[in-house]
Amino acid sequence: MSSLRQRMLEDLRLRGLAPHTEQLYLTAVADFARHFGQSPDQLGPEHIHTYQLHLLNKPVSYFYADDRR
Repeated sequence: MSSLRQRMLEDLRLRGLAPHTEQLYLTAVADFARHFGQSPDQLGPEHIHTYQLHLLNKPVSYFYADDRR
């Protein structure tokens, strides 16, 4: 596990989130980084904006959308 991922997991645990929520957050960040082919610490606000637009245009199954509530 990278030090950045470990730090994020520690921060999520400090917030008292459920394990399933922690996993969803970690997966979301991994998907974001994979989309750009870079580490999250190399990405900034413009990347976030671009990725959000990408997500709006991406077909999402009902099961996936329901799991993200």
